[in-house]
Amino acid sequence: MCVACLRTQVDISEGIPKQVTVHFCKQCERYLQPPATWMHCALESRELLALCLKKLKSSMTKVRLIDAGFLWTEPHSKRIKMKLTIQKEVMNGAILQQVFVVEFVVQYQMCDDCHRVEAKDFWKAVVQVRQKTVHKKTFYYLEQLILKHKLHQNALNIKEIHDGIDFYYGSKQHAQKMVDFLQCTVPCRCKTSQRLISHDIHSNTYNYKSTFSAEIVPVCKDNVVCLPPRLAQSLGNMGQICVCIRVTSTIHLIDPRTLQIAEVDGNTYWRSPFNSLCSPRQLEEFIVMDIDVIRDQKLGAGAGMRSNKHTLAEVWVQKTSEMDTSQQYHCRTFLGHLLNIGDLVMGYDFANSNINDEYLNKMNPHHLPDVVLIKKSYDRSRRARRRNWKLQEMARDREGMDTDDERQYQDFLEDLEEDEALRKNVNIYRDASKIPVESDTDDDGAPRISLMEMLEELSLTDVTGGEGADMMTD
Repeated sequence: MCVACLRTQVDISEGIPKQVTVHFCKQCERYLQPPATWMHCALESRELLALCLKKLKSSMTKVRLIDAGFLWTEPHSKRIKMKLTIQKEVMNGAILQQVFVVEFVVQYQMCDDCHRVEAKDFWKAVVQVRQKTVHKKTFYYLEQLILKHKLHQNALNIKEIHDGIDFYYGSKQHAQKMVDFLQCTVPCRCKTSQRLISHDIHSNTYNYKSTFSAEIVPVCKDNVVCLPPRLAQSLGNMGQICVCIRVTSTIHLIDPRTLQIAEVDGNTYWRSPFNSLCSPRQLEEFIVMDIDVIRDQKLGAGAGMRSNKHTLAEVWVQKTSEMDTSQQYHCRTFLGHLLNIGDLVMGYDFANSNINDEYLNKMNPHHLPDVVLIKKSYDRSRRARRRNWKLQEMARDREGMDTDDERQYQDFLEDLEEDEALRKNVNIYRDASKIPVESDTDDDGAPRISLMEMLEELSLTDVTGGEGADMMTD
């Protein structure tokens, strides 16, 4: 029999289905790749071509696939047509080639993820981050670390509440990864609990919802703390009244009377907890009347390390609200390298404060300072006006927010400008929308961030010339 007659008698596409069903989820616009994988595929894409061919793989074992391509169909027709070219060897060594069309019918089926969302059961694990403080400096710092390491991408939802943030995840592994990151970056303690949602007695499978509770130590930057006597002794016999100069993976403390520094990690804190004596809202403005730098002061026996970045000084200060009186206060400070006569400085007034603290009440009153100076004061409006950089923010739901959130965020930005060690872990981007003003060039001594420390913001329009979404680069 000749090849032409063979072609009329033999159908090499026999056994290959001419109509196949594919499942599509309308909510997330993904196709089902058996057995349980859902994937995004654009129409007439290589991914969709591969997915459709896998549907025919089992029935095409005896033929050779030469070519495959899509035929155009209406996008809303729920039909995908594919033209296939196959070859097969028949009797007497003759090879036949045949072209035929397979039609794929798109059927709607909700995927498991969308099904859980509709059933209000879309998350499997939640990480609840809490800190019982008035100021949110630690949370702003933690947000920048999460953005830098891209740990927020796996979160299904991020909800901000009054005293913390909740991260919702679709799997327990992603939540555990977040908890491990928190324990490495901030001093905290974690507790885990789980709740049984359902149980299949036939396959003996359990469905749990896990909750991870992470409590960050209630101490922020610029807080004044009173250490327990035993803890102060174990840290090199430093004074009990200390100032927190930074919170990273540990609490960095400095004694304003001796410049002695120490670090307290999370485990040490929870064994010997201590609280902040004053909140940032209680900061008062003082003016420096006189200053005398103390040089070559030696620490006692068994003392710990001493800070080389600060200078010890004795100062006489007066409240700016009491300029019409002659009342002045004398204290020691670690800001001797920044202060001059006439400068404004923020501090806490302990002489006229009524503080109820367990360890503070047991101290000798003669060892209590009248004033504890925290930081030099600059013109806030001028600093904000000439700030030519910005930070990223996480997209999150906000509920029950305080009215002074903007003020706290400005405090955090000022901390970044003043502390070089703190901003090493933060991605800072140049703000091209800020136009320098002539008055901004006046130097009042306020610290600024150099252009060398800023990252450039990349827009897709820079590459393609068209409109696109902005993208941040590391």
